[in-house]
Amino acid sequence: MTEERVDGGVRSVQVALDVLEAVAFSDEELGVTQIADRLGLTKGSVHRHLLTLVERGYLVQNPSTSRYARGPRSRLLAHYAPEADLIQLASGPMRELRDLLGHSVVLSESSPRGALISSMVGGTAAIEIGVRPGSELQFHSSAQGKVQLAFASSAMRERVLSKPLPAFTAHTVTDRKTVEEELARVASEGFATAPEQAMLGINAVAAPIFDGKDACIGALALVGSIQFLPAKPDLKSVAALKAAAAQISRMLGHGTRNSDLRPARQRTA
Repeated sequence: MTEERVDGGVRSVQVALDVLEAVAFSDEELGVTQIADRLGLTKGSVHRHLLTLVERGYLVQNPSTSRYARGPRSRLLAHYAPEADLIQLASGPMRELRDLLGHSVVLSESSPRGALISSMVGGTAAIEIGVRPGSELQFHSSAQGKVQLAFASSAMRERVLSKPLPAFTAHTVTDRKTVEEELARVASEGFATAPEQAMLGINAVAAPIFDGKDACIGALALVGSIQFLPAKPDLKSVAALKAAAAQISRMLGHGTRNSDLRPARQRTA
């Protein structure tokens, strides 16, 4: 008996990972109903996957609240993550950029489905605007996604752009030719914007992050209200953003041929 496959993957595995990520990326314990609502699944389906994840130690259930949180196996996986991971390396430059410009600063990494938000440093304004870590932003409607697609392989661009591009607001660009023209500009100028394309009233400006093999592995972005982060960002903000992204890239070994200057995870025995 074979399991149903969706988009090249096994459905049950995808659901289990969705449930695990919902809990792992949450700042608080979550109940079955909360998880089901977030994922658009039935409570019965979520509960079955939770039982397995708890049994395997990836999640734990609080006996007092019946809610779920990260378990010991999840923490063990984090312990064995590369020593010089992107989130650690980027934290300093992100705080410096936030202090300089006042906007929220968001770090994302490349994933097959879009820009995966890894971390965020909140802005200095009274009303904070940002993106929740663990969220995935579409390639064509987010500044982070555009940056990552602009520097991706032609095969990956074809995979993304050959499918219908959904509109999230009246400003979302869904025409393939127009998106391709913008991606060419992004690759040339080194940054992307997405004014009100993912959500009304919100803009983002993003610059690429490269690793020691010159591959674009993520993006650094400024996120804020269109009132304070306009569709055409000022040159100072763009320059500061690109400088911070370049600083993180250098920490990952980009632009240097001296392997001794690269993080431990980039060296070979």
